[in-house]
Order: sequence, then C-alpha cells, then structure tokens
Amino acid sequence: MKWKNKYQRLGVVMLVALSFTGCQEKPKDQVKLNDQTQKVIKLKTPLVIEHALGTTQLNYRPQRVAALDMNEADFLDQLDVPLAGMPKDYIPHFLNTYKQDKNVQDLGAIVQPNMEKIYALKPDLILMTPLQANQYQALSKIAPTLHYDVNFNNSQQHHMDTIKTHMINLGKIFDRSELAQQKVAELDEKIKQVQQITTSRPEKALVVLHNNGAFSHFGIQSRYGFIFHDLGVKPASTVADTSLHGQPISSEFIQQANPDILYIVDRTAVMEHRPTINIENVSNPLLRQTKAWKTGKVVFVDADAWYTTAASPTSMQILMNDVLKGYRL
Repeated sequence: MKWKNKYQRLGVVMLVALSFTGCQEKPKDQVKLNDQTQKVIKLKTPLVIEHALGTTQLNYRPQRVAALDMNEADFLDQLDVPLAGMPKDYIPHFLNTYKQDKNVQDLGAIVQPNMEKIYALKPDLILMTPLQANQYQALSKIAPTLHYDVNFNNSQQHHMDTIKTHMINLGKIFDRSELAQQKVAELDEKIKQVQQITTSRPEKALVVLHNNGAFSHFGIQSRYGFIFHDLGVKPASTVADTSLHGQPISSEFIQQANPDILYIVDRTAVMEHRPTINIENVSNPLLRQTKAWKTGKVVFVDADAWYTTAASPTSMQILMNDVLKGYRL
C-alpha cells in the first residue's frame, strides 16, 4: 500500500516516536473496505502514526483488526475492541476466552504468523511487535500495519511509559480515549503502590528464567530491566545483559549473588503448556544457601504475564502483584 503524505500532520509528538493528526469522523461518510460487506466510517482527517519501522496512515476507523502478539491482543481486550484474528499458539490464561472463539481467526504462530491466513482475513489494521519485525513490509502490503515500539531486549528505559503511550494511542485509533485514560490511571496507581514499597525496603532481588533445568539471569539491562528501573526493585547483581533470553548462569551464580528475593520465571511451563514448577523442582544445596531460600522469598511468578506478554496492561498488573509477593512473604 502506498502511503499519502499530502496531509498536514497535527498533534503532539509522543514518546516512542509516535505522532498523531486529528481524527474527527465525518458523519454518514461510509464506504466498503477490503471487499467486506460491513461498512466503516471514513475519518474526516487521516490519522498518521509514526513508529520505529515507518509511518502508518489510517483513513478509516478500523473494524477488522489482526493482533499478531498477545500484548496487542490484551490491549484490545482491555479497550473492548473486537479481534478479527490472532495467533493461537501461546495464549495467556487471562485471554483464554479467545482460544475457542470461532469469531477470532487463528493466524498461526506469534513469531511466524501465517501470511496466507492474514491475507484471507482481510484486516483493515494489523498490530505487531518487534517479534514480527521482519514481516513488516509484507504485512504493510496487506493492510495498514502499526508497530508497537516496545524493547524486548532491554526494557531499562521507559518501559512503563511505552505501555501507557501505546494505550493512549490505541484509544485514539478506536475512539476509546476515555477508557484508555482510565487504564493508564490504574497502571499509574499500581506503579506508585509498588514503588512506595520497593524504594523503602533494603531487599535486593534476582530475576532468573528456568528452562528445562537450566537458569538464565536477567539483569538491569535486559527484558526485565524495567523491574529495577521503573518499579524500583534493588538488583542483587549488577551484571548487564541485553539478550532476549538472558545470560546462562549456574546455581553457583545465584548462590554468590545471594538475593533477598528470587523471582523465577518458568519458560518451560509456557512452551510446553504445563503447570509452573515449584520450589521442590529446583531445590539444590547451593540455592538453599541463599537468603531468599532461607526466608521463603522465592517467588514462582505468573509465566504468562512475565514471559508470554510483559508489555500489556493486564500482564503488568499481574507482574507487579508478583513483585510485591517478594516483599510480603
């Protein structure tokens, strides 16, 4: 699709390089879109959105939306926007109602969505994240495609602001601005609650991923960097890591870091669709020497919220509750 640049851009340039122009609807100006039988309302002024992969222009209020990531699916769910299609390989428990919903088409896998199914869906908007970045050009030929500029490799900077900004942006796109502002306010309140506890307490924490018996560490510059930067959790290790899957570590690493709180993300539970492990599954002499183990502050977090998503409103609420568990046990 060729994007027209002749419209004057208005609005305020928002965080993560997103800018909007006015989007007042023109009453009774309706046309068919993508050969679908339903009609959609044409915007009086096109909505222009700048993001990390380019510029997306919307001439109509989207009606058939394809969400290629569970974070995007959660945003739409929270804004009460219907989904036309989504990948159904790893649906988090808080979106489980969509799994058997025949009105929501299965678009394949999150990392490798089925392009033929997306094309057949005839969406008028595609929402994607960096996990599908290499398909952006192909997706843009099917429908206007919006990239969510969240950094899964290093969330140290502006993770929460990115989530809130995306919520506001989607609220404008789908005429749900008031609801979006409400959701942002709820996140702000929860963040404040967490920060009041973490900043006043001396405990230091370690975030590790457990995968088929092996551990990986996620430090201050990793996909979970926002836990330390935005939520105020004090790190037990200052080792930096920007890998999507963390830095492979041994139990000795954990023992030497000696965290007051140990957060364990069970990746295997997600990938193999099985229950989360418990303390008996990972117990060994080195881990039992840590302060976290001795004081019972080993938290097996919600793997769907931490691993499958971790950049959406519902996942953030769950994740922050998990963080607080480490201070309350």
